[in-house]
Amino acid sequence: MEKQEKFIVPIGPQHPALKEPGHFEFTVDGEVVTSATARLGYVHRGIEKAVESRNWTQAMYMLERICGICSHVHATAYCLGVEQLAGVQAPPRAQAIRVLIAELERIHSHMLWWGVAAHEGGFDILFMYTWRDRETVMELLEMLSGNRVHYSANLIGGVKFDIDQKQADAIRKGIDYLEERTHHYLEIITTDETFLGRTRNIGVMSPEVAKSLGAVGPTARASNIHRDLRVDQPYAGYDMFPVKLVTETQGDLEARFVVRLKELFESYRIIREVLDNLPESELTVKVPRKIPAGQVISRVEAPRGELFYYIESNGSDQPERIKVRTPTLPNWGTVLATAVGLKLADMPMLLVGIDPCFSCNDRLVLVKDQNQTQSGKTWTWEDLRIHGIERYK
Repeated sequence: MEKQEKFIVPIGPQHPALKEPGHFEFTVDGEVVTSATARLGYVHRGIEKAVESRNWTQAMYMLERICGICSHVHATAYCLGVEQLAGVQAPPRAQAIRVLIAELERIHSHMLWWGVAAHEGGFDILFMYTWRDRETVMELLEMLSGNRVHYSANLIGGVKFDIDQKQADAIRKGIDYLEERTHHYLEIITTDETFLGRTRNIGVMSPEVAKSLGAVGPTARASNIHRDLRVDQPYAGYDMFPVKLVTETQGDLEARFVVRLKELFESYRIIREVLDNLPESELTVKVPRKIPAGQVISRVEAPRGELFYYIESNGSDQPERIKVRTPTLPNWGTVLATAVGLKLADMPMLLVGIDPCFSCNDRLVLVKDQNQTQSGKTWTWEDLRIHGIERYK
């Protein structure tokens, strides 16, 4: 009997359907996917290594650049960890403002994702409407911080700016408009026949599979996994402004879309509560320039799921080690596992269903030095810099 050859469809790393570089290989039998693999690491920027040669304040601004859409939540995770090492706690008003910016950022992230998802499904008009509405929250963030993407609201020990009555009124007005639009988008997701054809009963993931694959964030909550760090382990000001968990039970692409849009309503509610109940206090506390030696784990709920920071101090004014695990990494396994049995045409929507971020996902690159004789040598930042210069001459 003649051996049947595999037919592999490659996607990426440079591809019009991908906004960032990633390489996927789908083995197909006709139109049906029989296996899937992913190769990542195309946008590694060496941020974790770079922060070791910066002081604690400089490191915060560099870590914000891990992800543009989630810059505030990265800075928040970092600041909470460093504050714990330093034995200080940001004032209540600062913690509340951190929550406010985090929820505005969640709206920004989900609206951006919703537009990209519409584009991948062929709904370019919906994509344009969504990104038009996204401008509302970006303008609010610019009003507060002066920046539309990297807000730089945090300081180690507090926040940079306060919120006055005029800004609070502008936020309420923007939230009212976005809430009305979100009701419209939720109706589209759950009623449009063409959209449902791309999402309903596609990529179904049971709670057991979601747990075994380590899914986090809306991807897990769409499979009825009750996991949200804002609820399970409230940080910053979430103990003052409790979050109501949003879950769905179907576990398919439609459920992942619905969870994200329903989370927007929860963000609107929390923002209004923060504005109505901002505690009176200072915005910052003093933090020593040299952070006491020790190590700490800091976890927060980013828009895509659990964001994990390991921070180690040697007692100096610079970090000894910072390790970041972003939510996209554990969610990749759910894409590859649920792809099998689906049609090739379902792959773009399946990929966008986890709201992937390639640049914040890529944390490691392996460099082999052919001239290196000492096994297990640890490279310094200067070693890496020289290697890069030589490599690209």
